[in-house]
This record gives sequence, structure tokens and C-alpha cells, in this order.
Amino acid sequence: MTAPAPDPTADTATLAHVPGEPVDENLWLEDIHGADQLAWVREQNARTEELLETGDYPELEARILEVMDSTDRIPMVSKRGDWYYNFWRDAEHPKGLWRRTRWDSYTTETPEWEAVLDLDALAAEEGVEWVWGGASFLRPADGVSWRHCMVRLSPDGGDAAAVREYDVEQRAFVATADGGFSLPPAKGGVDWLDADTLIVSSTLGKDAVTTSSYPRIVRKLPRGVDLADAEVIFEVPAGHMMAAAGFDDTPGFERLIASDRISFFDVTHSIWWEGAWAPISVPTDVDVDLHREWILFRPQRDWHLDGDAETDGQVFPGGSLLVADFEKFMAGSRDVTVLFSPDGHTSLQSWSWTKSHLMLNLLRDVSSEIRVLTPPEGSSAVETPSHDGAWSPTVLDACPPLHLVESYAVDDEDPGAGDDYWLVATGFLTPTTLLRGTLGGRHAEVKRAPSFFDESRFTVEQHFVVSADGTKVPYFQIGPKDLELDGTAPTQLSGYGGFEIARTPSYSGAVGRAWLEKGGVYVVANIRGGGEYGPSWHQAALKANRHRAYEDFAAVARDLVRRDVTSPENLGCTGGSNGGLLVGNMLVSYPQLFGAVSCGVPLLDMRRYAKLSAGYSWIAEYGDPDKPEEWEYIRTFSPYHLLRDGVDYPDTFIWTATSDDRVGPVQARKMAARMEAMGIPNVWFHEALEGGHAGASDNRQAAALQARSQSFLWRALTGTLR
Repeated sequence: MTAPAPDPTADTATLAHVPGEPVDENLWLEDIHGADQLAWVREQNARTEELLETGDYPELEARILEVMDSTDRIPMVSKRGDWYYNFWRDAEHPKGLWRRTRWDSYTTETPEWEAVLDLDALAAEEGVEWVWGGASFLRPADGVSWRHCMVRLSPDGGDAAAVREYDVEQRAFVATADGGFSLPPAKGGVDWLDADTLIVSSTLGKDAVTTSSYPRIVRKLPRGVDLADAEVIFEVPAGHMMAAAGFDDTPGFERLIASDRISFFDVTHSIWWEGAWAPISVPTDVDVDLHREWILFRPQRDWHLDGDAETDGQVFPGGSLLVADFEKFMAGSRDVTVLFSPDGHTSLQSWSWTKSHLMLNLLRDVSSEIRVLTPPEGSSAVETPSHDGAWSPTVLDACPPLHLVESYAVDDEDPGAGDDYWLVATGFLTPTTLLRGTLGGRHAEVKRAPSFFDESRFTVEQHFVVSADGTKVPYFQIGPKDLELDGTAPTQLSGYGGFEIARTPSYSGAVGRAWLEKGGVYVVANIRGGGEYGPSWHQAALKANRHRAYEDFAAVARDLVRRDVTSPENLGCTGGSNGGLLVGNMLVSYPQLFGAVSCGVPLLDMRRYAKLSAGYSWIAEYGDPDKPEEWEYIRTFSPYHLLRDGVDYPDTFIWTATSDDRVGPVQARKMAARMEAMGIPNVWFHEALEGGHAGASDNRQAAALQARSQSFLWRALTGTLR
């Protein structure tokens, strides 16, 4: 495809009555559940299914479902007392089974599981298509007999969920007639304050919702009291993103913490201190974490701890990790210790405390590194003398190149296993492995996921390309060992590039079966906007600099062509959510680079995104389209407004879900409708009627979603779509 890229600054052809405001002929599709709108959706679905669900599609979907339903997958567990809990879906339990086992049984090839809650049976009994959202336990007085929990259940896979008290010993919900807690579906969260009190942030009730569609207030809910009558203990302005609160129930360090999330990246934290909320005095772009007597800080930008950029003080770079004594910090001390400082290759992704140590999960050029640190002697975490040089890091020997290995504590309060840790290791051609170890000792394999394709036929490579502004951008290429560099390989380029989320190596049996086994090449681009190199990598593509992410992705596409891996007619791209916005911009601004685009649960109408679903919460990422000066740059990456007549657009598949209450289905609907009205012939649309932002609420739906996207790309790039 050789059509020139459209001019992103050109005015739309038709204007609304308000000067400068484009006409939106598809506003009617914003009524998500309207009868006419759903009729339009069903008509589009039928057309798309007739196209895609033919030929070898049934076999492909069945093979992907086989991966997802495999009983040989690793049942990942969380430890509560002496039990190891797991949530499991397979062909027999499509909605899922919450279950538990003991450690000795878990380590066997066929653990003996006790069913705790059967979601399929619950859905059949109550006539609601429940989707599992997790469970939070009440800490028992003895620290061992974990029994009562709050179970989170979504009626359709969306973010709004019901929360109900459950007794894992009785295998039953605690009846409201007996004082059991039960809250209807809403966005928000709950935490236990004590055995008879919850801390609830919820969108239920009058004036309870922020402009971003999240909770504005937090209540203290005693057992047997209606939520509307519960005491409000914390609230934020409606224009902020959301209010949240939680209770740290660590023995000896119990405390109530609240947060006012002003925007996606700015938050203030407060602690209930001597009868009132006391703010933790740090800038709003400094992330805070409390653990026992320690407080951790991770600034997103350079932090001038003792002043500002004009004064001589301590300056800590964005992406670093600092620690201080919590009570001393609250009393005014600014004595901090640097635990990690980023460099041009290494970023901090997460951390986890064991009983006596702190584990840091790092990425070094998008491959894992794990460092272990030990607090100074005399702290609550250290019962035995620590090594010389408190907090000095050592590297855990557990991370092969071009792999992701994540570490986290098993149970930091278990007297017998407090320094035990999990390792979850995976790679593009390495099925996931679960290991367990003890810091100061060794780790060993516990479970290994099965292989779903012949990985020995393929190889993983990492390449770097120079983007438009001179920045080096990495990407992974997975393809046949005997790949002939003649520009003909069907190639799938995947990316995200937003919200400081890193795209890392991971095994996918579905991609292996649907793409690699057929002879295709799979590529993951680590573009700016993501978190591969920490906050600075993310901030380089914020707001007016959004185009940097798209330039990076286009640079990877061009490099694949330059290296003769593929050619534009054989190159497809795919992305979901913010990644849907990414590939939407490839469609409208770089159509000459691609032969096909698969665009999932996407943002596309950046003029109205902040008025749709949870869109207002992302203004910190993209900008505010209601401010004329910001709309001037936002319009340059709004695919809905960049469509032009006379452009040879690549084959396009746009997919979404009716029940997605995060991005919502509206933007995908409108984009497809506009392209269809423009007479663009090669556009298909599909909307799952349930499944939330994931587009699927069970394995069957997830397999169908994957199969449609993979089948579309393969057929489009190999000339067999129509």
C-alpha cells in the first residue's frame, strides 16, 4: 500500500453548528444498550462471523481453547494459613472453581483439591452470569484459621462488581439475615477493618461517583447497617479520579490509610493519626508503600526532597526507590536511603517483602533481574544478624536472558516460611515455570506448564531501532530458525505504549499455534509510553509528545521491512485498549506500512473519550480535549477524526465488548460505522455482548476472541480473507 499518510492537522470536511467542532454523525451509537444500537451490533457481528468463522476457523478456535482449558496448566496459588487457594477454569468449569489444597498435595502431579466455591453452580442457581473478581480474607485472631472473606463477582465481566461475605469452612455466603455483608454491583473496593466492620469505597449512593466513574467517598460500614447510613470517613472532589482506603492489618503495625487519586499519576496519601487524617508529605507524583516500620518512595519524576530545582538539596531521579523509618518521617525527618537508582538500561518494576528481606524485580533492557536487600539489624524484619552493609543488594541467580522472572513472597508472616519466595519464569519459547525458594538457600521447580507447540523450531531475537528523534527502541522478534529474509513472512507486530506498562517476554500457546506454527513471525515492540525503562520512558510519550510512541512503532515496522523480514503487504499490527489507540493511529497515519490492522477494545474518538465510560480518568495520559490548546495536539492522534477519503487503508478488524465499562464499546462502534459510511470496503466489526474490558468472561469466549483476531490477520496478510 503506497497511499501517502494523511495530514493530521487538516480540518474535518464537515463542521457542526459550533464553529470548529466536527459533526459526529454517530452519536446515536453511544447509547450502549439501546435496541436499535444492539440491532446494529448484531448485524455487524453476523457479517463478521460469516467472513471469519469459515474454513479452518473452527479447528483454530478449538486448538486455542484446548490451550486455555488444559488441565496441565500451572494452578497458581495464594497461601492463607495452611491452605493454598487457586481459581481454575477449564472445560468442566467454564466460569470457574475456587478451590484449595495443602502444600504436600500441591507439590504432587495430581493435587487433591477441595472445592470452595463453584461459580458455574452459583450462576445456574442465581440466574446471573457471574465472573470471578477475587476474594479478600479477614485476618483471623490466631493468624492461622482464615475463614471469612469478601468475594468479588461481576455480573458481566465489567469493572462494576458485587461484593459478598463468604465462609470458606461452611462453603456458603453469610446470609444477610444473619448480618452478612452484601453489596450490589458497583465500582470500588472493600477492606476489613475488623470482624464486624468494612471499609467501603463504592459508586453506590447519592453523589458517590467522580467524573471518572469511580468512587468519590469512603464509608465505614458496620455489620447490619445499610451502606447509605454508614459513616463517611473520607471523600474527594468529584473532579478527582477516585477515593480509596484500606486497613493495614499487619500485627503490631495496624493502621488505616486513605488515598485521594487526583489523576491517573497524581495521588495524595493520608493515615489516620491520633484521631485525624494526617497527610504523608510527599509530592503527588511520588508513589508510597508502607511495610511494618518502613515507608518506601518511588518518585515518577526527579524528587527534590529538601526543596526545589533552584535549591541545593537531595535530588532523587524518577524511577528510584527510597526507604525511611515511617514514624520518623511523619515526625519531620527526611533521612532516606536509596535502595535503587535507575540507569539507561535498568528500571524497577515491582517489589515484595519477605519476613527478613526486600526483593526488587527489575528489567535490564527488557530482561529480568532480581535483587535482594536486607534491612539493618534491629528492625522488626531481622531476627538474626544481617550481613555487613544494610540494604546492600545481591543479585538472585534466577534470570536467563530475554526472559521474564518475577519474584514475590509466599507468606511473610508464616514463622516457618517467612523468607520463602515464589519465582514465576517465562519466555516467548519457554513455557511458564513456578519455583519456590528460601532467601539464603536455594530455589527449586514446583510446577512446569506444558508445551503447546514445537518451540525448538523457533528462535527469539532482540533488536534495536533508532526512532525519528534518535531514541533507540528495542523489540523482540520470534520466528522460524530457518527464516528466509526475503520479505515474504506474514508478520504480526504487537504493541501497547502507555500508562507505564511494560511489554515483556511471555509464553503464549495460542500465538504459537495460531501464528508461529503456520510460519509467521511474531514481534513485540517496546515503544515509549510503556514502562520498559521506567517513568522517563513513559513520560516521553505523554500528551503533546504522544506521537513519539507512534513514531517508535512505525520505526519498528520499517526496520522489519528494511531487514527483509517482511514487507508492508505482509505486515499486520495488533493492540488492545491503549494499544487499540496505537494501531488505530497506524491505520490512519501510517497506512502504507501495514497490510492489516486488528484493533481491540480501543480508544479512537479522542474528542469525546473523556466523556465516555472511565475516559475522564486518562486526561493525565492524553490531555483534555475540552481545552482548545490541548485539543490542538490531541486531534493529531484521534483516529476517528483522521480518516480521509481517497486513502487505501489496510484491512481492518475492530472488536470490543458491550459490557466493557472501562473504555466502553462506543468508540469502536463509531469508528467502524464511519469507515463503512465512507465506503471503505475492507472493514469488519465484532462486539462481544459480555466479557468486560477483557472482551471475554470465560475460556470459550477468550478462545473465540483470539481466534477471530489471529484468523483475520493471517488471512488478510496471505490474501485469503475474501
